[in-house]
Amino acid sequence: MTPSILVTGGTGTLGRLVVARLRLAEREVRVLSRSDHEPADGVEYVTGDLATGRGVDAALSGIGTVVHCAGEQKGDDQKAKVLMAAASGAEAKHLVFISVVGADRVPIKSKADRAMFGYYGFKLEAERLIEESGIPYTVLRATQFHEWLLTMASQMGRLPVIPAPSGVRFQPIAADEVATRMTELALSPPAGRVEDMGGPRTYELKEIVRRYLRARGRHRLILPVRMPGRAARAMREGANLAPEHSVGQLTWENFLDERIAS
Repeated sequence: MTPSILVTGGTGTLGRLVVARLRLAEREVRVLSRSDHEPADGVEYVTGDLATGRGVDAALSGIGTVVHCAGEQKGDDQKAKVLMAAASGAEAKHLVFISVVGADRVPIKSKADRAMFGYYGFKLEAERLIEESGIPYTVLRATQFHEWLLTMASQMGRLPVIPAPSGVRFQPIAADEVATRMTELALSPPAGRVEDMGGPRTYELKEIVRRYLRARGRHRLILPVRMPGRAARAMREGANLAPEHSVGQLTWENFLDERIAS
């Protein structure tokens, strides 16, 4: 059977979870990946690169629904542009995109803004390209994944003194919970912008790092640093949070308990 659903970034943190859920729903899936993979049960892999366009047209051949999970800190807008062109040519019927809470509320106006928070601007531009593509779409915005914050805390924890932007808060959510919602949306008709998803609690960045260090049995000095720029001010004001959509169940503390052995 030819797969009718394509998942970009299907080997990443979110994408692999979406692929697994689509298979549980007995859907044949095609994954666009930059690396070669052997076919798995019900999963076809196509090698391609959204940054260059290589292999993307072939990946879209015969596809009705695209679940766009591929994402990095830079270049999401250009990758969305390449994907939209290929999806239009393939006459795709539905595109599901994962974006970030606050994409339209964190202003990217200066070099300082772009250096620290440019990700929000890339996601917003990707949303615009999708909305203007003419392809029926669904866009879900979520707060940061626990997995992303774990990587960040791990990197910060290697420093002897940890600089932490003061007043910046996060509302982490489990990628597993977002994957469940993304799968539901992929198997439903296009819905435009749907309600945001946020984790169950908000934490200052210093608290996130401190709890990580405690779970690892480490001690570091955490030094509050006030970041310049309009984007940093928006973050301090909670532009990246969705307290009215605290639908996640797994807290940061419980996530750390699951991932880090006591």
